[in-house]
Amino acid sequence: MSYVLGVDAGSTRTSAAVCHLGGAGRSEAEVVGLGGPGGGVATCLQLTADGDFAVGEPGDPRWTASDFVRRVGDDVPVVLGADPCTPQELVGLLVAHVARRVAEREGEPPAHVVLSHPPGWGPHARALVHAALRDAGLARVTLLPEPLAVAADHAENHRGRTGLLAVLGVGSHATTSALVRLAPNGEHELLAWSEEADRWAGADLDDLVFAHVAAELGGLDPAQPHLLPAVARLRRDCESAKRVLSGVPVTAVPVHLPDGRVDVELTRERFEELARPGVELAVRGLERLCRGHRPDAIALVGGTARTPLLASAVTAAVPGRLVLAAAPETCAVRGAALAGRRLLLGPDTGPDHGETSVLVHGDDPSLRFPVGQLAWDDAESAAPPPRPPVEITPLDLPTPLSVKRVVRRGLAPIGRSRRRGGRSEPDPRHRTRHDEDGR
Repeated sequence: MSYVLGVDAGSTRTSAAVCHLGGAGRSEAEVVGLGGPGGGVATCLQLTADGDFAVGEPGDPRWTASDFVRRVGDDVPVVLGADPCTPQELVGLLVAHVARRVAEREGEPPAHVVLSHPPGWGPHARALVHAALRDAGLARVTLLPEPLAVAADHAENHRGRTGLLAVLGVGSHATTSALVRLAPNGEHELLAWSEEADRWAGADLDDLVFAHVAAELGGLDPAQPHLLPAVARLRRDCESAKRVLSGVPVTAVPVHLPDGRVDVELTRERFEELARPGVELAVRGLERLCRGHRPDAIALVGGTARTPLLASAVTAAVPGRLVLAAAPETCAVRGAALAGRRLLLGPDTGPDHGETSVLVHGDDPSLRFPVGQLAWDDAESAAPPPRPPVEITPLDLPTPLSVKRVVRRGLAPIGRSRRRGGRSEPDPRHRTRHDEDGR
């Protein structure tokens, strides 16, 4: 069955969702597991010894690229070993890898791909990414700003209830505020947006938990070589503790030191005391954007959206109905897949949720479900699909020479290499300068 693939390439994690085009009735967006924790995969590419790119957890920083999504359009390349790569080339490779993984699961390539991206990508950045995606073998791709993808997911779950939607997205390294309006033609429009990068985001909460644990231990020097494994593990445990405190009032952060394990207690009250200045800073950005507007709903997205302090701060600052999905970190990728389905098939003509979500027994005819024949207009079915919601301005750009060289290497899962005669050996077709240097 043909399907649309939605991809959300975040600064730290990349996720995917599919929306099938066949079958009766509305099709739901289904998040696809990519093999990493939480179903997604780390947004990083590692250049392996045999000249391939591996997608997965970060490795040696000399050979690993990460946090390149926010740098699309930057003239300064990402250097892996001796190879310079532009950020958009790496985005193209990452999305192509996700498309191949999903195609293996579905048994066929997607009919269309929708890539959700930061709203700060202008026409120039989008054109660069389109060129990189074509070089990576993906020609049918629509680029959709992340707030519009969130609005598509919200409209699917709250059909007909929101004319003006405010979106607050708290990622690992950036906080985005946006206002999205439902136009009379049924399409979503991005009215205004603001993005604050490297000012306050989810990673700052992890750092606060780490600093609290280090202070409770009487000092922990992360630069000491013998503590590097323990510090790396502690940072992951601090991130987990932040998520756990969204549902419980107290937790313990395990610290695995060379001389044994120590548990450091952290209460939600203490965590909120530490996080409040940064949370209020993020909410002020949304408050400024909403001045003069009264949104019908406010959607919190991103993993940090689960933090109770964030929800209470938004409720106190911005009037409107607060909406928090069960999995707020997947709102954008689900919305991207749904937007792709709408792009190919047109808007859904099925009944609204309000007509079919509750079964009512009674003699009042107004409470019964409407039963009748569906009117089908042949002219409507023959009409072309609506234009993509994002205008793409084509630019006459020279094809970067390093893209084709990188794409020819292909992508390999972490830990795999070509083996001949029981030992790993680089493929001569993928020999690079690193092979000549003895890597």
